[in-house]
Amino acid sequence: MTDEFRDAADAVFSALLARIGEQAPQPRLGPSRRLMDLLGDPQRAYPVIHVTGTNGKTSTSRLIEGLLRAHGLRTGLLTSPHIERFTERILVDGEPITDEAVARNWDDITPYVEMVDAELEQAGDVPLTYFEALSGLAFAAFADAPVDVAVIEVGMGGEWDSTNVADGQVAVFTPIDLDHTSRLGSTVTQIARTKSGIIKPAASVVSARQSPEAADVLATASRLSEATLSVEGDAFETTAAAVAVGGQLLSIRGIAGEYAEVFLPLLGAHQAQNAAVAIAAVESFLGSGEHALSRDVVEEAFAVTTSPGRMQLVGVEPTVLVDAAHNPHGAHALVEAVRQVFDFDEIAVVVGVLGDKDAAGILRELDAIADLMLVTQSESDRAIPAEALAQQAVAVVGPERIASYDRAEDAFEAAHDWASEAPRRAVVVTGSITLVAEAMAFADDREWKP
Repeated sequence: MTDEFRDAADAVFSALLARIGEQAPQPRLGPSRRLMDLLGDPQRAYPVIHVTGTNGKTSTSRLIEGLLRAHGLRTGLLTSPHIERFTERILVDGEPITDEAVARNWDDITPYVEMVDAELEQAGDVPLTYFEALSGLAFAAFADAPVDVAVIEVGMGGEWDSTNVADGQVAVFTPIDLDHTSRLGSTVTQIARTKSGIIKPAASVVSARQSPEAADVLATASRLSEATLSVEGDAFETTAAAVAVGGQLLSIRGIAGEYAEVFLPLLGAHQAQNAAVAIAAVESFLGSGEHALSRDVVEEAFAVTTSPGRMQLVGVEPTVLVDAAHNPHGAHALVEAVRQVFDFDEIAVVVGVLGDKDAAGILRELDAIADLMLVTQSESDRAIPAEALAQQAVAVVGPERIASYDRAEDAFEAAHDWASEAPRRAVVVTGSITLVAEAMAFADDREWKP
């Protein structure tokens, strides 16, 4: 029976893959609204916390969901992308949605998906995209579960992202920077304006510390929507952070409460920031920022938090870390985290980047920690060919420390061998979630981490 449901869920994924990919979203909300209307507006069956930003969205969403669940609520969580199976993207009560629930909910919504497809084609428009259909499936699955609250991570942008059919009671903004510039805008102001589209009338808005340009946009959008705005550094902040075994000890001043020396098993200052934003978001949701969370809730939620593919240890002796940084801002955060947490003598960076990313900017940031840079490509058809990426790497950091590998597995093995030759050497794999996923599978197969 399990295999039957797994095959059915895999068939759902195949059906989604047959649609326009999520890296080519359509700047529209009409089709998603039409689908939700036909389904009876499942996204209105529960309150929503909506999360956007350039980096840190997934980690912050996971932290928010964990806090809500520790508080005793039944949760839904939609994040992207996935690492192994697409069911990782839709969590119910902290667990990936079951294959049976995926198949059943897809069967339920398919007639309505096809109806919207037909209407779009008749109007000369493209059918529902991968992410539009996936969002519809998630909203329906959360209503079916049912959940008490859903944490929804934006796919791209905000204003016209298909998840924006939901009215978030709380709108959460992680740091905003340049990414997806061909679709969201070429300046931070333009990108922030697109992301600010998730702010709904009278909502609570919680934002990480932003650049002046992004901060101005969020302040204006909040004022126009008569929403309350709480910003890191003013309304809340991390007041202390100390590296601990397997993570860090944080002291956080929330909007409503103080949380001293709470252990978080995630590494880096950016994860401390994500934790503060998450606490502020949940305080805003549960009590409009007027009621503190219990310390037990925060400790329980943080203690079991994971963020796969984000500063994750996949090998020891030598140390092998993977991180899904896929833009310059994320690469900078990775570099700072490695410097903050570790004290390696030498580091080999294995990097592969997708074609729609600022490869030169990523390479420039990674140069700060790379004693050796092994350039490669993932199996994604969107990956920049290793030879082309190597040319960019030579232009950015010079030819002396560059090695190129057409096969990612060869790059992983070569980096591991190099790091094994001397003590206090390490490997960092980064540049895209697809490369990180392949590295995680390779490390597991080679049993690099007992």
